[in-house]
Amino acid sequence: MEQRNERVAVIGAGSWGTALAMVLADNSYEVRLWGHKLEQINEINEYHTNKKYLPEIDLPHEIVGYFNLEEALAGVNTIILAVPTKAIREVVGKISSISKEPLTIVHVSKGIEPDTLLRISEMIEQEMSAEKLASIVVLSGPSHAEEVVLRHPTTVTVSSKNMEAAERIQDLFINQNFRVYTNPDIIGVEIGGALKNIIALAAGITDGLGYGDNAKAALMTRGLAEIARLGMKMGASPLTFSGLTGIGDLIATCTSVHSRNWKAGNLLGKGHKLQEVLDNMGMVVEGVRTTKAAKQLAEKYEVSMPITDVLYDVLFNDVNAKEAVDVLMARGKKNEMDDLTNVLECES
Repeated sequence: MEQRNERVAVIGAGSWGTALAMVLADNSYEVRLWGHKLEQINEINEYHTNKKYLPEIDLPHEIVGYFNLEEALAGVNTIILAVPTKAIREVVGKISSISKEPLTIVHVSKGIEPDTLLRISEMIEQEMSAEKLASIVVLSGPSHAEEVVLRHPTTVTVSSKNMEAAERIQDLFINQNFRVYTNPDIIGVEIGGALKNIIALAAGITDGLGYGDNAKAALMTRGLAEIARLGMKMGASPLTFSGLTGIGDLIATCTSVHSRNWKAGNLLGKGHKLQEVLDNMGMVVEGVRTTKAAKQLAEKYEVSMPITDVLYDVLFNDVNAKEAVDVLMARGKKNEMDDLTNVLECES
């Protein structure tokens, strides 16, 4: 296939950034993959591998690694931002200082910033000079990098305040293995993608405790109710949470051994301490930071989020995981239809 003219820079050479670079290479774009570790970039360019994150995969030669951010951005109008939430401000600030032309930034991370309680698109808006920012697009959905690089069927959603930009990014990524939908609800897409990591941590804990499918099904169902309650209070459409970035992402993250949030929760359920778990993971566990932000958001919007509350106590107050589950199960009686009624009231 003939190479297309557009250059795309993927900022962040972890597993997800590398997987998306492979999708773009499959679509015949010139792909620049930036990382902050010179040894890793040399490996990408010399051996066409990224063994720390995707050990069994050979990368297409169309992917070129860059260590110098200014060189990676030269002549680029679209960047894929694939760095952890905690690094967003620093990296976007550098991009803003370097870029010469307005950029479309496609962010693919899933988190909320504690204390400021900003979504990632809002953080980008704060850090990027307005004259250098063409559009922000969110790409999210049930998509493990380990399966994307094997070209297994994957479906995601893109969202933006500028739907023309979202449709352009849809065209950029879509192919026979990687199907892309659009959704105008950027708040719901970001909230669903971020908060499902909290429920995945909790799902890992139930598995670590040795509980079965009943517990996990209940946790995922009630977890989705929590996510939707908060999301609607923040202005999201309830329909988004029944889609790819709601229940779809929740299923993938809560049930897969590929999920780093599930892995972390599983270790916590087996009795390991949080810092020990984080030290052993070797990759960012976004759900830990997001749990703190979600608890703050629940207090701000006066939303009941009992799973988030008990998970916060496990993570930050050293509450025993088994005791936390007991607290959840001992809550007062409720009518399951209350949540549906709330949705209908918000829509009316």
